[in-house]
Amino acid sequence: METINKRLIWAKFVLVFFFILTAARTGYIQMAQGDHYARKALERQTLSVALEEYSRGLVLDRNLLPLSGTYGANRIVVFPEIQENANSAYLAVSRITGADLRVVRDILSVKKPVVLPYRINDGQSRLINDRVERGLLVAPYTLRYGPSPLAVHVVGHLGRIKDLHELEELASINKKSYRLSDWTGRQGLEFFYEKELKGLYPTRLAVVYTDALGKPLPGLPVTVETGLRDPGRSDVVTTIDRDIQALVERVMDRRIKKGAVVVMDRATGDVMAMASRPVYNPNPALTDRLPLAGDERFVNQALSLFQPGSIFKVVVAAAALSEGLVEPGTLFTCNGFKEKPVRCWNEEGHGLETFAEAFAQSCNPAFVKLGQDLGPQAIIRYARALGLENQSILGYPAIPDHRQNLDLVGGKYNLVNSSVGQGPVLATPLQITAMINTVANGGLYLQPRLVREIRPVGGSPGQIMSTDPVRVISPEVARQLGDLMTMVTKQGVGRKAWVPGGGSAGKTGSAQLTEGGGLVNAWFSGYGPIDSPRYTVTVLVREGSSGGETAAPIFREIMEGLP
Repeated sequence: METINKRLIWAKFVLVFFFILTAARTGYIQMAQGDHYARKALERQTLSVALEEYSRGLVLDRNLLPLSGTYGANRIVVFPEIQENANSAYLAVSRITGADLRVVRDILSVKKPVVLPYRINDGQSRLINDRVERGLLVAPYTLRYGPSPLAVHVVGHLGRIKDLHELEELASINKKSYRLSDWTGRQGLEFFYEKELKGLYPTRLAVVYTDALGKPLPGLPVTVETGLRDPGRSDVVTTIDRDIQALVERVMDRRIKKGAVVVMDRATGDVMAMASRPVYNPNPALTDRLPLAGDERFVNQALSLFQPGSIFKVVVAAAALSEGLVEPGTLFTCNGFKEKPVRCWNEEGHGLETFAEAFAQSCNPAFVKLGQDLGPQAIIRYARALGLENQSILGYPAIPDHRQNLDLVGGKYNLVNSSVGQGPVLATPLQITAMINTVANGGLYLQPRLVREIRPVGGSPGQIMSTDPVRVISPEVARQLGDLMTMVTKQGVGRKAWVPGGGSAGKTGSAQLTEGGGLVNAWFSGYGPIDSPRYTVTVLVREGSSGGETAAPIFREIMEGLP
């Protein structure tokens, strides 16, 4: 009897164990794989076509608004399998859209559900829907790139998978499934975050329900399924402010043919706007036909290296003030064109001038003298401290450009040109922005940040990307530099950058493009308001006349438009 009881106990234990195991497995399927099985069930029961151009997460601004201009537009959806009079449908589409009848027939000859690529206005939509023709309807269709996308060089674009080698490479990096002719990220955030952005399923479908043999159920209309979950895709939340980005791009479209603008939040180092010109249309139907190499439209000038010209004098001034070589009242003499080894831009010369006046007037001889007194190693050390060899951007893993090498400042004959931001000295507009922001921030360097978080679609916010500020110059030196930069805009070569009301502080730069040539890369970088800085802005105009004449007025216009 005792043996029988033990066996019963063991039997109950085994049954309970298997019950728990089965329940756990069922729970896992429902929770972890519920979307997958729900999709499989929907696929078995319907014929369907996606009502979104790409099954991908979005690139959003800091307020969760799409940057690519994602929008809904009416499109004609056709289900050839359930059409009662195909010829009538072909004629209707051709007549209403103006498309060639033969082209329409070719598109629909595949006998699969399809979204036609023709733009449809409200009047055309009514004409289609009034026909009440089975298998033909107009439905909202989500397009990824709108007519006026923003931050194109930051967001990037898509391209079609070209061959098996690329397909295999993608499959080895990203466990999500790909097919030949799929679209994948080619540049910018679309490329860097391909793994996170790519989805598994469309979230909106036009469907026709079918029987067990896959045949459409008679009499049932086409329906639109919305709100479907796609656990595979995530959104990339940037630090960009869409309104500020739009402001910057409007100004650039009027005033800058070639160049870049960066707007940074002074307190956080967040990039609020980043724009480059010339620009391209990111619509994959256009970009997929263009070679990226050698086409300047695809280059993000805000992350490209240029000689900074006299903006580099901020580095020399920071080093000289920190090392005790000068004070704002220290005297220099400028003899204009007679100066050796580098003459001043002012033909007559500035005569006897204080260091503060030399900075405000961007006097080359004074800074060549300071550069020689400091020596190359001190200049290199302060340039690095101010971020001019740091190409890292939080959330934007761009490939470093190894042409940037501050050690070249110490090369033979390089010190003189380097002291005025020419020769081997190279910097990006973003690096210049971070450097000037350090002055506005009291000597604390903030790593530029372009991506805030990766957010699963429909999920909770992801991990916030951030770093701590680093002190690179003393508060006193930062204050002195701020005073010098205020003189630039109040009474120096940057007067056209002065912002009425709150004021501004900054520095001009004019980097020569040719020996003795008239055109320069014109810079202005500064911040405002003076008493409580909110934004740091850098403007680069390639092939301008000078920083003070070309870039400074654009800086002012942007600053006046900022919230």
